[in-house]
Amino acid sequence: MPHDVIVIGSGQAGVPLSTRLAAAGKRVLLVERRDLGGTCVNTGCTPSKTMIASARAAHVARGAARLGVRTGPVSVDLSAVVARKDAVVAQWRQGVRARLEAAGERLELRLGHARFTGPRTVEVDGQRFTAETVVVNAGARPAVPRLHGLESVPWLDNRCLMELRQPPQHLLVLGGGYIGCELGQAFRRFGSEVTIVDHNPRLLSRLDRDLSAALEAAFRDEGIRLELSAEVESVAGGEGRVALQLGGGREIRGSHLVVAAGRRPNTDDLGCPEAGIELDRRGYIRVDDRYQTSAPGVYAVGDVTGGPQFTHSSWDDHRLLYDLFAGRGGRGRSSRIVPWAVFTDPQVAGVGMGEREARERKVPFEVATMPFGAVARALEIDEPAGTMKVLLDPGSERLLGAFLVGAEAGELIHVFAALMRAGATARAVVDGEFVHPTFSEGLQSLVMRLPRYALQ
Repeated sequence: MPHDVIVIGSGQAGVPLSTRLAAAGKRVLLVERRDLGGTCVNTGCTPSKTMIASARAAHVARGAARLGVRTGPVSVDLSAVVARKDAVVAQWRQGVRARLEAAGERLELRLGHARFTGPRTVEVDGQRFTAETVVVNAGARPAVPRLHGLESVPWLDNRCLMELRQPPQHLLVLGGGYIGCELGQAFRRFGSEVTIVDHNPRLLSRLDRDLSAALEAAFRDEGIRLELSAEVESVAGGEGRVALQLGGGREIRGSHLVVAAGRRPNTDDLGCPEAGIELDRRGYIRVDDRYQTSAPGVYAVGDVTGGPQFTHSSWDDHRLLYDLFAGRGGRGRSSRIVPWAVFTDPQVAGVGMGEREARERKVPFEVATMPFGAVARALEIDEPAGTMKVLLDPGSERLLGAFLVGAEAGELIHVFAALMRAGATARAVVDGEFVHPTFSEGLQSLVMRLPRYALQ
């Protein structure tokens, strides 16, 4: 059966796009070379947040005495934690498969490696397919840094780390970004000694300094060692022992090494040159505001484009592209307001621009900050760690950005994201009535620290 559309990759954009196109009457071929569901389901959000939940349960149990609750010694059965994680991942994979099967005969699923052999022509296990439209949702994978000696050390990526059945004695985490921070803290709570090493001067280095400092303080309180502004020159060791050589002759030793040094796109074996698809210097597919690549009829969505590498961004990509295919015009990808969250404890979340970016772009702003511990709910449940910040356009009173470090920050940030999407002013928060005692009322208190609202 000839196909109208070929979709490469079953990630968070590929699956809903394929099923919606099939429902609209298109004949769709979806190709997946490994596990259904893409990074999120298999090696990203689903497994990591499932394990983080177990790590948090252990942490809360150990600290229950501060709330007057006495418990016995707390131990972690990492094998059981991993088994639960695997079961949740399997459940989601099965859900993806069921969704594809429910799409009917207009959607064909092929398992195998897809590679372009010409314009809008894809080869899968020796068989060639052509369609008027091809959508690439090939995703990304962990980047491997050029580090002398790394090839001789049994290092782990995030996927391998989440398969360990015993906590490492001392886990060295190379990278202080989202993945390094989340999994580093989780394994500290599983019982490992943890050292996070990064060449940047602070964790989550793109954040404003005060926001990073709040997370760093929480990590140090848990006994996580931070080696920041550290230039790693080489690595050596073997099974159960690893050593990082730092500049200045310093050395850090551990039992295991996890490399969390960014991501790289899955384009090196995709045949992009044969299809006329232009890549940027890092290997990501170049797309315009309507997801069109340099090759006519070929589009790209999700992590492979080098845009925000979040599951929710990939899902939103599918929605915007579907509207374009349906002739509804709609928004371009540059119009999006993208919130994000890091599921550490305290959580870190943000939307829009921070102080540093505003200054670099010479954007006028008013700013207010407030300790998370100033929120009544945070004190009542004894989770005061963190800080909050909001930036306002002084002319329009619209929000430029908001950043939260604190309990449930990933939930709270949507208040600001929705206001920014609607183009509403901060007055909506000032004049709102918030339930007491909740974390959300702290957002109102934060906004009312802006000079123009301070006396209202």
